[in-house]
Amino acid sequence: MHQIVISDPISEIGLEPLVKAPEMHLVEKNIHEVQNKDKVDAIIVRSSTKLTKQLMDEMPSLKIIARAGVGVDNIDVEAATERGIVVVNAPNGNTVSTAEHTFAMMLSLLRNIPQANRSLRRMEWKRSVFTGHELHSKTLGIVGMGKIGSEIAKRALAFEMKILVYDPYLTQERAKKLQVETVPFDHLIKHSDIITVHTPLNEDTKGLINHETIQRMKKGVFLINCARGGIIEENDLLAALDSGHVAGAALDVFAEEPSMNEALLLHEKVVATPHIAASTTEAQYQVAKQVSEDVRNVLNGEPARNALNYPTISKDVHEFIFPYIDLANRLGSFLSACIKTPVHEIQLHYSGDLTDHETLPITRSVLSGFLNPRIDQPVNIINASVIAKQRGITYGETKSSENYGYSNLINVKVVGEDHTVSIQGTLLPGLGGRVVNLNGFDIDFTPKGHLVFITHNDQPGVIGKVGRVLGKYEMNIATMQVGRKEAGGGAAMVLTFDEPLTDNMLDELQETKNISSILAMSME
Repeated sequence: MHQIVISDPISEIGLEPLVKAPEMHLVEKNIHEVQNKDKVDAIIVRSSTKLTKQLMDEMPSLKIIARAGVGVDNIDVEAATERGIVVVNAPNGNTVSTAEHTFAMMLSLLRNIPQANRSLRRMEWKRSVFTGHELHSKTLGIVGMGKIGSEIAKRALAFEMKILVYDPYLTQERAKKLQVETVPFDHLIKHSDIITVHTPLNEDTKGLINHETIQRMKKGVFLINCARGGIIEENDLLAALDSGHVAGAALDVFAEEPSMNEALLLHEKVVATPHIAASTTEAQYQVAKQVSEDVRNVLNGEPARNALNYPTISKDVHEFIFPYIDLANRLGSFLSACIKTPVHEIQLHYSGDLTDHETLPITRSVLSGFLNPRIDQPVNIINASVIAKQRGITYGETKSSENYGYSNLINVKVVGEDHTVSIQGTLLPGLGGRVVNLNGFDIDFTPKGHLVFITHNDQPGVIGKVGRVLGKYEMNIATMQVGRKEAGGGAAMVLTFDEPLTDNMLDELQETKNISSILAMSME
């Protein structure tokens, strides 16, 4: 009999996959109140229960943690992974509810529904004051075309709207299927009547909508954010609302929650809700059902569909393969930063002793690392292949017993619409995961920390000029690796730092003679 603790309130009907399984015993009680924690096999939580490494240590029999929702900020995933505990969530359960809420916000915003309702509750009858706008024939700009963005597009077509999409990873083939037009970000913000954002919050999207980008938008534009707080700079939005440049904003998420930004929340041109886009009965049922099925599967020895760390495998296999899974994820993440255009294919070639083992988890880890920065939902080695297929990306493996100078080697090539990038990685005793070739340049560095990848002409003085620019800003170089294909031809260098370079530093480096390109990234 498997003991499963339901630590937070969960949709009862969504728990049916477990209720109907006779080998599952459910305990609906906060985990801190459970007496025999050492006998708990699985725990299901929402956002209230915090699962720390200390709490996990009290549950030595714990096999799976299930988050009935998307975010896992309340779960120490790294600690769970170290303990061999599978962590699952429900990434797709709230897609429709969020899309519908976005449209509800859009209609409320353009038709002044909350304002009209408040006026009527004051027993006022001011029809002309609340004259609004139709969605019909308006240009809708969607920033981010993941699952939710795609559902938004379907609904916008029903309203006969013109749809512009900015998503640097969306292929033309998929855009055509969705009946949308892909455009550069600057084109979208200049030509859209309504702009809605549906991206993850990361270094590229934080503050994406700010004073500068707002000024390039149409006067009278409407802005919507039901994705992540922080994508829109709230103070810049407030100023644009006051000036009239932005006609109105609909916000379900905020930079800090609960939001105390009274000036924004009470603004007459703002429609605001307290992060409830996913709060529907149906969505809560779906997320409960999805995690219940995964808990049942894992406890029965079957793979989980939405694992965030790794699939259930034996301890011996895990000990051997885990370092390669981690390296593969880093290789994929590095390549994702190297190619900003849509891609069609990811090719993997394994050589050396590694070919004697199952490499599919490693391949999926490469896909996961590559896709995670591009997708508005968590990607892992379980769902990476499905998401790659949805994005029109094919992948394949080849193997060779030849070692190419290394006992094990992972070679990854990404084929994009306009160019190809490649990377080779290996595990070195005592040094861990290393990159040994990048885009044909023989080089040796650890794919961790704050990195800058520079391509340049192999001419005297280039490295010195880079050093002078960095010295001017008192930036200390932690490590530097250089490589070239031939004397006087193309060359590359990878530098690591204790902190990231600023835009000014990168701009000045880019202006340095003989430097072709600069790519900065931060990897945990």
